[in-house]
Amino acid sequence: MVSKPSKRNTVVTVTAPDRLAKRNGQGQFMKGFSGTQGLDVARARKQLNGMTIQAMTEAFQRGGRKAIDKVMTNAPAQFLKMLVLLVPRELEVTHSGGVKGMSDEQLERGIEALELILSKRAAGADAKVIDAQAEPVADTPSATES
Repeated sequence: MVSKPSKRNTVVTVTAPDRLAKRNGQGQFMKGFSGTQGLDVARARKQLNGMTIQAMTEAFQRGGRKAIDKVMTNAPAQFLKMLVLLVPRELEVTHSGGVKGMSDEQLERGIEALELILSKRAAGADAKVIDAQAEPVADTPSATES
């Protein structure tokens, strides 16, 4: 409800979903009232996201699998684009404890794995290599051509 002011200090009330904001005749908020009118943008966005996800879940339960199969068959490029959009752009890697956070058993297994890798690498370095070149073979008629 908006009423027109007749004087400068007349109170104008504007209905908001959860409370009334009081303004003077020039449209300025009266003392003790802010311009937010109880609107929390982050909360509204979170609520909208939740409702959207809920609606998408219900739509998927009605026929999502069939729709995905149809898109995969009829428009494979769009299907791949959907898959790519589902993959995060950046993968965040966090370290948790490192070597200091490992138990003695984990440390022993790690050392054994490293020793195995190093021994395989050393065995490859000590391998005997034959220095040779392939010689061309004369063309001979194959057994199937006869």
